[in-house]
This record gives sequence, structure tokens and C-alpha cells, in this order.
Amino acid sequence: MKVRWCVGLILVLLLFTGVTWAQESQKPLTLEESIKIALERNLRLHSSMEGVAGAEFRRRAAQTDFFAKWTGQYAHTYYNSPTTIGSGVSGSGAERSVYNLGTTVNQPLFAGGSIRANYRNEKLGVDISKTDVETVKRDIVLQAREGYFDILRAEKFLDVARQTVKQFSAQLEVTKAFFEVGIVPKNDVLQAEVRLANARQGLVRAENDVVLTKSSFNSLLRNDINAPLQIIDILGYSPFPLQFEDSLKEALERRPEIKGATLRVEQAKEGVKIAKSGFFPTINLFGNYSRFSEEPSLMGDLRSERWTIQTLATITLGDWGKTGYRVGESKVRVSQSEDFKVQLIEGITLEVKNNYQTMLVAEKNISVAEKAIEQAEENLRMNEERYKHQVATATDVLDAVTLLAQARVNYYGALSDFNVVKARLERSMGRIYP
Repeated sequence: MKVRWCVGLILVLLLFTGVTWAQESQKPLTLEESIKIALERNLRLHSSMEGVAGAEFRRRAAQTDFFAKWTGQYAHTYYNSPTTIGSGVSGSGAERSVYNLGTTVNQPLFAGGSIRANYRNEKLGVDISKTDVETVKRDIVLQAREGYFDILRAEKFLDVARQTVKQFSAQLEVTKAFFEVGIVPKNDVLQAEVRLANARQGLVRAENDVVLTKSSFNSLLRNDINAPLQIIDILGYSPFPLQFEDSLKEALERRPEIKGATLRVEQAKEGVKIAKSGFFPTINLFGNYSRFSEEPSLMGDLRSERWTIQTLATITLGDWGKTGYRVGESKVRVSQSEDFKVQLIEGITLEVKNNYQTMLVAEKNISVAEKAIEQAEENLRMNEERYKHQVATATDVLDAVTLLAQARVNYYGALSDFNVVKARLERSMGRIYP
């Protein structure tokens, strides 16, 4: 009995846990939660963050050029006859093998500024990689916001399609009742049936649109493409508080792309310094130590041991203008980087202007479409009443239903358009939501 009781308790707990998990998995997602998931799972963002790590490794590698390099050599030489090593002379029975250990320390003292410029170049590369990460983040957030509102738009259109089918169905029933008592001709029934069939086709398309938008959003979140998905309805209107001039000013201050372009100009200037270093000598401090022996361990009969310290200056006296050409190429890259920055700023200015104007149009369309719904609802009510009293035709009622459906579609379309273009405007301003 105790065993059965324990087994039953375990099954109940498992069932309860499964139900709880299923309920949690079906919990509707907020926009903020969707953005968080997209950022956590996006592979493009992961690659960008890996790019920062790679740039940091390159910076550290460039930093090592400031420090001394220590090299060592160990050699075994076999001579065909006894050989003099240092001041000693080998005897007739001496070994012909000589072992040599050498080590060198090389400390750069001056390299024409190339070491410092190269380090700064790689350090700027780290900062550029970080701006690329911020750019990717904002792109992902925009994709999530657009996808979220696309689902809401599709669901609202689906609601309109269902309402339209319901209204056409009700009108068909009224028309059939009138036909059965001989009030309206058969043609009215046929018109109502055709309108209902068209509405049902529209319903099928609306259902398919919901499936496709959810599949696309699941793909963005890297969920299973057919995973159940529910989201919170936040489709509403709140006016944008900034004027165009303020929006543009914020964009020019906050866009990570502009910061990245500025860093690339600085990076190109460091490239000029690296190229110019070829005009200067390089100065290095060398420390050498070597020892020779007839023993592999070098601890036996030591024949020679010495050390030296050397300062070496090297300069290329003539390279047929190669260094000058490289400097010229580097200056061209600076000019190209500056041109790119100017073009980027001009493009961002136009992008902000387009998004701002499009938002204003969508904002005006909301109030117009909202008023049109009220008028279409009243028009349908009046035509239904007139049809019941046979002072309006079936076509008038059917057209009124169609007009109401179109007015609702226009309203939800304008509302979703406003939210999407508002998200695009904030993206063009360099903002990241939330």
C-alpha cells in the first residue's frame, strides 16, 4: 500500500509540474521579453561580440612590440677534423662534435613611431568593434519591434475578417428569410452568398498571415518555427514628443555608426604614421650570450663562453620611393574615411527625415481612420434598418459591411504603421528600446 501511495504521489507531482510548465510555456510574451530573448540568442550579435574579443587579442599582440624579445639557439656541429674552439686547441684524440648554446635579447628603442602607431591602430580597432556591437544590437531590437507589431497587425486583420464573415452571415440569414416570404428576389440571396464566400476567403488569408508572421518571429527568436506563440496586445497610439530638429540632433550624437566612422578616420591617420616610420632609422639594443662545449650538456669541457651588448641603428638609404608611395596610399585612405563619414551623416539625416515624415503621415491617418470607422458603423446600422423596411437594397447593406471592414483595416493598418515607423525613427536616432 505504501509503494502504491508513493507511486501515485509521484505521478501527481509529475502531472502538476507538466501542467505548470505547459502554462508557463504558453505565457504571452511582452515586447521587452521578446527583445531580451532575441538579443540573447542572435548569432549575428554573438559574432560581433566575438569580433570585440578578436580585436582585443590583436591589441594585446601589438602591445608586446614594446617589450624585449628573447630568443635562444642550441646547435650541434660535427667537424671532419679536430677543430680549434676559442683559445683552446683540440688534441689528436679530441671529439669532433661541438655543441653551442646562444641566447639573444632584443629591445627596440626607436622604430620611427611605428610601434606606438600600430598599437593605437589596434586599440582603435577594439573601439570600432564595440560600436559594431552596438549597431547590431539596435538592428536586432528594431527587427523584434517590427516583427512584434507585424503579428499584432495580422491578428487585428484576422479579427476584422472574422467580424466581416459574421456580419455577412447574419445578412445572408436575413436575406434568406425575406426571400422565403417573397419580399426580396433570389438575386439578393445570391449576392449575399457571394459576399460571404469572398469574406471567408479573406479569413483564410488572414489566418495564413498570422501563421507566417508568427513563424517569422519565432525564427528571429530562434525558436522552433512552429512553436506556439502568444504576445501582449500593445497596439496603441502615443504622440512622439520631439520635433525633427531635436530628433536629428540626437541621431548625430548617439548613432554608433557615426562614432565608428570617426574612429576609422583616426585609424587611417595612424596608418599614415606607420607608413612614415619607414623614413626613420630603427634603433635596437641587443644582448648576446653564447657558450661552446664538446659535451651536449655544455657543462663539461668548456672551450668558449662570451657575452656582448650591442646597439644597432638601421636605416634604409634608398628604396626607390616605396616608403613615399605607401605614405601616399595611407593619406588616400584617410581621405576616403573622411568622405565615408560625411556620406554617412548625410544618409542618416535623410533617414531621420524620411522616418519622421512617414510617422507624421501615419499619425494623421490614425485619426482619419478612427473617424471613418464611426461613420462606417453608422452607415451599416442605417442601411440595415432601411433594408428591414425595404427602403434600401441588399447591395446597400453588403456594401456597407464591406466599407466597415475596410475602415477597420485602414485603422489598424495606420496604427501598426505608426508604431513600426516610430520604432524605425528611434532606431535612426540611435536609441535602443527599452
